Amino acid sequence: MNRRHKGFSLIELLIVVAIILVIAAIAIPSLIRSRMAANEASAIGSIRIMITAAGNYNSTYGNGFPPSLASIGTTGSSGASCTNAQLLDPVLTGGAKSGYNFALVPGTVALTSASSSCSGGYGYSDGFVVTATPMGATTGQRAFCADASGVIRINTTGSPSYTSPNCTDPSVLQ
Repeated sequence: MNRRHKGFSLIELLIVVAIILVIAAIAIPSLIRSRMAANEASAIGSIRIMITAAGNYNSTYGNGFPPSLASIGTTGSSGASCTNAQLLDPVLTGGAKSGYNFALVPGTVALTSASSSCSGGYGYSDGFVVTATPMGATTGQRAFCADASGVIRINTTGSPSYTSPNCTDPSVLQ
C-alpha cells in the first residue's frame, strides 16, 4: 500500500530554520550599525540646536551665555524667562535623546549683573560647552562637543574632551 504523506519533514523544517538564522545573522549587525549612525546624526543635530538656543538666549536676555541646560530648555513651568527660556524641547532639556546623554557646561567667568530683568541668576561671559556622549556601546561610538564658536568636534573614544569653556577634541566635523 502506497500512502502519500502531506506536509514537511523534520529535515526540511530544520533547513528552513537554518536559512532564516543565517539571514538574521547577516542582517542584525547592519541594522545595529545603521541605528548607531542615526543616533549619531541625531546627536549632531541636537548639538546644533543647543548652540543656536544658547546664542538666542544670550541675545534675548542680555544675560551672557546660559548657566545650564534647564535655563535654555523647557522645564514645564509657565512663561519664558531667563531661567526657563523654552528654546529647547522638553526631551532635550532632560538631557537624554536618541541614545545620547547631553550636557551644557557653563563658562568660568560668571556675570555679576545683567542689563536684563533676569533675577534668577546670571549667565557666563566666556561661553559654554555642549557635550553628547553615547549611553552605551550599541547606541553610538563617537562623542561630540561644541563651544560658543559653533564648531562641532568629534571624539572617537566615546567621551568628549573639553576645558570649560572650550571644546578641545582634535577632530572637527566637516
